[in-house]
Amino acid sequence: MKQTSTAITAGGKPRKMKGTTSEIAFFHLMLLPGMIMLALFVFLPLIGSVMAFQNYSPAKGLLHSKWVGLNNFQFIFMLPDSKQVFINTLVIAFAKMICNIVVPVIFALMLNEIRIKTMKKTIQTVVYLPHFLSWVVLATVVTNMFSLSGPINAVVKAIGGGDGIQFLADNKWFRSVIVVSDTWKEFGYNSVVYLAALTGIDASLYEAASIDGAARFKQTLHVTLPGIMPTIILMTALNLGNILNAGFDQIFNLYNPIVYQTGDIIDTYVYRIGMVERQYSIGTAVGLFKSLISFILILSANAGAKKATGTGIF
Repeated sequence: MKQTSTAITAGGKPRKMKGTTSEIAFFHLMLLPGMIMLALFVFLPLIGSVMAFQNYSPAKGLLHSKWVGLNNFQFIFMLPDSKQVFINTLVIAFAKMICNIVVPVIFALMLNEIRIKTMKKTIQTVVYLPHFLSWVVLATVVTNMFSLSGPINAVVKAIGGGDGIQFLADNKWFRSVIVVSDTWKEFGYNSVVYLAALTGIDASLYEAASIDGAARFKQTLHVTLPGIMPTIILMTALNLGNILNAGFDQIFNLYNPIVYQTGDIIDTYVYRIGMVERQYSIGTAVGLFKSLISFILILSANAGAKKATGTGIF
C-alpha cells in the first residue's frame, strides 16, 4: 500500500511524492529506542512524585503509605533552612546565567576577529576541553588552585593578603568561586552558538558601516550585537527555565558544612534530606516544588522570547 503527498516544484506545479507504508513505519520504528529510553528514565519515574503527598514508608510502598495532602509542602516552608536554601539557589543560578551569557558573547566576538585560522582553531580547542571533564575531576583541580598553598593564594600573599584566604571554607568567597569556576568550564562550549550566529550576519552590512566611517568597535556595537541579539534572547530564555538548577555536581564536590549558609542549594538540600536522612516524602516535595517553579519560568521565558524576537522555544 502506498501513500501519496503533494509538493510544489520550482515551476509552481504540484508534484506527487510517493512512499510505501512499510517505509513510513520503518522511519517511525527508528524512533522506538529513544522513546523507550525516554519512557523508562523520564516518564516512569514521575510516578514517584506521589510521595510528595504521602508520609511515605518503604515498607508500605506507594500504594499503602498514608496520604497527607499538602502537609509536606507546609512543613518545607516551616524549616529554618529552607528560605536560605532557596535564596542561595537563586543567587548562584542567576549569577551563573548572566556570566554564561556575557562571557561567551565577548569571547565569541574576540575569537571572530582572529584571522589566522590555525590560532583560532587552537584557542577554540583549548577552551572547549573543560566542558567535557566531569566535576568529580575538576573539583580536585579547583580545590588545589584555591587552597592555601595553591597558585591563587600565592598571588594573594604576594600582593599583601596576609596568610591567604580559605576560599572554599569562607561563606564570603564560596559563591564567587562556584560562579567563576563554572564560567571557566562552560564559556568555550557556550560560545559555539554565538560563533554560529556571527556567521549568519550579512557581510554587506559591515561594508556599508565602513563606508559610513564606522570603525571596528562601532561596527560591533551597531551591526554585530544587533545581529546576534535574537540568539542571545533565545539562549537567555532557554537558561531561565534552569534558573533553579544551580549545579548539583559542582557544589556537591566542592562544598562542606562550613559553607552551607551560602552554598547549600535545593538539589544538595534534597539529597541530604531524601538520601542521607531518608525523609523521602520531604525530599520529593522540595524537588516537585522546584520543578513546578521551573515550569512556570520556562513558560514565561517562552512568552517573553516570542514577544521580543517573534521566535520562541516551542
